[in-house]
Amino acid sequence: MVCKAHATIAEALSATNVNGMSHLTYLPDRGVLEIAGPDRIGFLQGLVSNDVTAVKPGALVWAAFLTPQGKWLADFFIGTDGERLLLDAERAQIPLLLQKLGRYRLRAQVALRDASDEWAVHAAWGSRTPTPEGGWVAADPRLEEAGWRVYARAPLPGLASFEAWDRHRLALGLPDGSRDLEAEKTVLLEAGFDELNGISWSKGCYLGQELTARTKYRGLVKRRLVPVAITGELPRPGTPVMAEEKQVGEMRSGQPGIGLALLRTEALDQPLAAGAAKLQPIVPSWMRLAEAQA
Repeated sequence: MVCKAHATIAEALSATNVNGMSHLTYLPDRGVLEIAGPDRIGFLQGLVSNDVTAVKPGALVWAAFLTPQGKWLADFFIGTDGERLLLDAERAQIPLLLQKLGRYRLRAQVALRDASDEWAVHAAWGSRTPTPEGGWVAADPRLEEAGWRVYARAPLPGLASFEAWDRHRLALGLPDGSRDLEAEKTVLLEAGFDELNGISWSKGCYLGQELTARTKYRGLVKRRLVPVAITGELPRPGTPVMAEEKQVGEMRSGQPGIGLALLRTEALDQPLAAGAAKLQPIVPSWMRLAEAQA
């Protein structure tokens, strides 16, 4: 028998993936940062959490840019057209990325440019979406169920609302940048970057690597970003999550009935509340809690 909370997550997925139908959502809050020049791969390789050499035409890599102390500042999908790297990032964060990445350019032969006006970013799921004219499609590298990222020269006719995509994402437990992560505070392993293919453990040094590695190998992760089924009114982001009278976390992004919350791992099997709403954590199958608590 499936409990009501599990049914809520299952319904969120099935409602946005009916009979393998293709769903497409334009994401106007996403932009594209272009990195050109002969040193572009080596330049970015020393700055981000994942292996930039794995980027190929039609194949994305998901990575994060961290503070020197290993705390999250931004994350993005890295693609390429063969001549330049294209970072699918939050549009509002691109000026920050241009400034921060530019500080590390030094003698590297690279050029950074905001190319957001030249690309429209979409999320697609269900059956594969055809490649738009003048654009390209690549699988979302985090989870197979997440679908694809679609890049076109202009917004494509949408087959699904942003809310439909957001519910699909929330049910899978995928973080959405600054909606779920805190700049200069979030540690990557709290947000699933390890299991979701956002970290390379073999690529060598990068900015913030020391804390990221120490957190993993010393088992220092005590909190995780987890999907929660919500009974009652959707709590605002930042609302404290309580286990009886003890605060054990706080809400992040959400839609009616479903959201993400940053929770202490020992509280995942306890009755929880956020304001007047009741929460039921639903740990995704991809999440390795035992390793995080070792």
